[in-house]
Amino acid sequence: MNDTPGWASPGSAPSEGQGPGASGPAEPAERPNPEQPAPQGPGWSKEQPPSQWSAPTDRPGAADPGRTPPPPPPGWGTPPPGGPGYGAPGGYGGYGGPSGYGSWGGGWGGPPPAAKPGVIPLRPLGVGEILDGAVSTMRTHWRTVLGIALTVAVLTEIVVVLLQGFFLDSPNSAALSDRSATFDELTAAMGDSLINTGVVYLVGLIGTVAATALLTTVTSRAVLGTSVTAAEAWRDARPQVLRLFGLICLLILITVAVVVVGAVPGIVMAATVGGAGAVALTVLGILGAGIVALWLMIRYSLASATLMLEKQGVLKAMSRSAKLVRGSWWRIFGIQLLAGIIAGFVASVIVIPFTFIAAAFTGDGITGFLNSAGGDIGWTFLIITGIGAVVGAMITYPIQAGVTVLLYIDQRIRREALDLELGRAAGVQGYGPGTVPGS
Repeated sequence: MNDTPGWASPGSAPSEGQGPGASGPAEPAERPNPEQPAPQGPGWSKEQPPSQWSAPTDRPGAADPGRTPPPPPPGWGTPPPGGPGYGAPGGYGGYGGPSGYGSWGGGWGGPPPAAKPGVIPLRPLGVGEILDGAVSTMRTHWRTVLGIALTVAVLTEIVVVLLQGFFLDSPNSAALSDRSATFDELTAAMGDSLINTGVVYLVGLIGTVAATALLTTVTSRAVLGTSVTAAEAWRDARPQVLRLFGLICLLILITVAVVVVGAVPGIVMAATVGGAGAVALTVLGILGAGIVALWLMIRYSLASATLMLEKQGVLKAMSRSAKLVRGSWWRIFGIQLLAGIIAGFVASVIVIPFTFIAAAFTGDGITGFLNSAGGDIGWTFLIITGIGAVVGAMITYPIQAGVTVLLYIDQRIRREALDLELGRAAGVQGYGPGTVPGS
């Protein structure tokens, strides 16, 4: 898009930062001249990236330029049967006539619904629509989505199993279930457990970001109602792969640095003074650092989608993500938390049976596994549970990736009238210069 995002309709969703007492006409004005600069609200982005959605004739499988344009969305340009107002002589306020606009409030009860060429309507989205769009993308384009998710999940789980088998199987873990363990043994066991959990989480984070990036193209095309193969998605993502891994590494470094800074005071106190106070200070420092890391994680949660769709650099993608999230942190956090809970529940339903199957092949069986701190964690156990984790990730990766991409699109619709660009790219009639954003 260019620097002029479109006409900021006073009747559309208010930009963030715009107070309820902002001045403006009560009803939408007539469409302005497309050549005139469009007014912008205080929450609109001043710098918008170039268009990444091509017109229908530029997309694979598009019809010829002389094709008949697609029909308008339901309710747009069609008078209600037998109702007064739209297009009827003597309509509300004198708008009657063959080409006039009728009343939004008398006759058919509201503005025309937004077009929906793909998995979401082209307007600001609700929570349910974002979740439904992610699931609809996975259901409609299941071959491509599950193929990408399976590839990323297998590679990620191989790394996790190898790390757990060779490096993370600490002998100190038994101290957590030993009532006679000393304070030093418990501290060492808790430290090993935190390191193991952190390493596995970081590997999972890499897999999630990579899946999100590769599935970004699939989701963005699903919004337009078109499909894309795994090969096409890879060709689109390949020029950005190095930048993507640079973004992942930078986000990991930021997270680790924040946690280390929070833990340093407690570690220094433990090395000099020792005692329970040092442990408490370390735990409090890590918890505080975790809150800061969570805030940063949500702030930059749209960076991967920005990097892949807008073809931006690492720092520019992070800056764009921060601008899109600004003023909507709690909303984005809540939606991503809800998506994470749903994905975690689905993954648990899949992984738990594999865990019991793996425990049955251990030396002590299921009973010994339940009565111990985790049973005999051998290669058989790790491989079987790894298979369950791969199956679970095939379902959770598309949900989390779809939610992230649709949140990015939703924020741009709210701030930059991206729905106009999407409507034109999908070939929807009535989306052009002067169209009301969000309509």
